[in-house]
Amino acid sequence: GAAGSGGRPAARAAARDGGGDDPRGARGPAAAPDAGLARCRGTAPERRRPCYESVFARPARAGDVESAMAALASAAAADRDVAREGHVYAHAIGKLAYRARPDVAATFGRCDESFQSGCYHGVIQAHFEAHPHVDAAALETLCGPYRGAADRWLLFQCVHGLGHGLTALHAHDLPRALRDCDLLADDWDRESCYGGAFMENVVNAMGPHHGTGDDAGDDHGSAGHGTGAVPGGAGAGSGGAARHDGAPAAAGTAAPAFEALDPADLQYPCSIVDDRYLAACYGMQTSVMLFLNGGDLEGAARACNEAPAAMRPVCVQSLGRDISSYTLQDPAESIRFCGFAAEAWRPWCYVGLAKNFVDLTATTDAAFAFCRMVPEEPGRLKCHEAVGEEIGILAADAAERERMCAASDPRYLPACRFGARLVPTPPPGLPAAERGA
Repeated sequence: GAAGSGGRPAARAAARDGGGDDPRGARGPAAAPDAGLARCRGTAPERRRPCYESVFARPARAGDVESAMAALASAAAADRDVAREGHVYAHAIGKLAYRARPDVAATFGRCDESFQSGCYHGVIQAHFEAHPHVDAAALETLCGPYRGAADRWLLFQCVHGLGHGLTALHAHDLPRALRDCDLLADDWDRESCYGGAFMENVVNAMGPHHGTGDDAGDDHGSAGHGTGAVPGGAGAGSGGAARHDGAPAAAGTAAPAFEALDPADLQYPCSIVDDRYLAACYGMQTSVMLFLNGGDLEGAARACNEAPAAMRPVCVQSLGRDISSYTLQDPAESIRFCGFAAEAWRPWCYVGLAKNFVDLTATTDAAFAFCRMVPEEPGRLKCHEAVGEEIGILAADAAERERMCAASDPRYLPACRFGARLVPTPPPGLPAAERGA
């Protein structure tokens, strides 16, 4: 069967559950403030966001991350808009919690993996607010405690969070943040940092000052949309006076140094960044496309066909992640929407979905269940490989990876084992990006 906690490695769960001193005293399950949430649900739509933010902010400002995240989970269960935007709310919780206790490792110990680990990313953003000096040593030191652990999950949250934090630190000057990511010595760390930078670029463009926590509790709230979710239809980019090259705007303008989106170019910013950043950029690009085209999934699939050839499967994988948000992880609906993707790249849509199912909870059960529903043989193989790749991040120990892959459909166990890097040879029929078949 799967590892403990629905596929979450027991060693990491134990490390989290025992990490750091609890600012509330004895650690234990926190009760969500249900009365406040019910009040928010009954308010007018334009007041709902600041109302929810105030509910989450109160415990977060006291360092009680568990209660804040429990409140967010309760709100998301009752309100689809909160569920779609949960990652942004979780960012704000992490930022406020770090301000209450400015210690990355201790505050990480209070966060959890829900809502695509947004709490962790907010912690890193708040750290850079307090410590704006950036050099290679500072970046390596910040995530050092998570190197050599039993898994790379928290290391990923840290280095991915660096991308978020650096982009916010530099006033959303994306090229500058990417150059700071380049200071990291490890290829995997750099790629993870790039991904956080591109994610921050698009989420902030969708809702400026998203997840800051600055106004939470003051009945102002911060605008923003969750990753991949595009409620409210089409939107414009970030203002036409900004520069694509990262240079400052003309004196006297209020434009940012870098134009986050270009409504005339669905491939932007991927169309203007260096090749080394392309995979991370296209890994988020359908969120840009969907924001600009009013949530047209079929249109985003067509736009992926206009990407550079090597990036088309990456773009379709991004589409799968966004489909997961649109359908709130409904497997049948998600599979139907993957039908918009070109047949050659459709397996990568299932990859994006399966990985998102794992990312949302750091468990594998829902992903394996989804893979069993995928209709085509190449897609099922690719889906199981994707879960295996996630297992490779969840568990460093080979025996633990074997145990987690054993929960897969036995017919596709070789694909999971290949994805988890337990074997060097792919199973017959596994689609490869360079072939598109």
